[in-house]
Amino acid sequence: MFERPFERLMYASRWLLAPIYLGLSLALIALAIKFFQEIVHLLPHVTEIAEADIVLVVLSLIDISLVSGLLVMVMFSGYENFVSRMDLDENSEKLSWLGTLDTNSLKNKVAASIVAISSIHLLKVFMNAENVSNDKLLWYVLIHLTFVTSAFAMGMLDKLTRKAH
Repeated sequence: MFERPFERLMYASRWLLAPIYLGLSLALIALAIKFFQEIVHLLPHVTEIAEADIVLVVLSLIDISLVSGLLVMVMFSGYENFVSRMDLDENSEKLSWLGTLDTNSLKNKVAASIVAISSIHLLKVFMNAENVSNDKLLWYVLIHLTFVTSAFAMGMLDKLTRKAH
């Protein structure tokens, strides 16, 4: 008597995730604003700024673009995996990976993106190493290695579980 309506209500509750994924698009807008703000600050002074400082700004821009791509991946694949399939018109552009990322492959892509983002942060720290204490440098490296090890372990676990199935 209560089982069927309860199951339908529980199944319908997946739509509570939709505003969360939409909210991620607002974070994407914030990142886009920050990206162009950095460009606007850089361009007028490009001839005055040292090459190392330009490289640091460019690394920040790459960092923002990686995080933005990660957001798009999580938004779209999360929506498709947990809420509803995206019904796009035949004539519209569709991302080639849309509909192909399950939760395990999404998890691995997120882990790989975190490693890439961490690598860029580590490179930025190394380029500014004279202003960073050795203790902090060590912590940055250890944290990065933790991300690398975690991503590797997650990939290996995924590979092992896929072989088991």
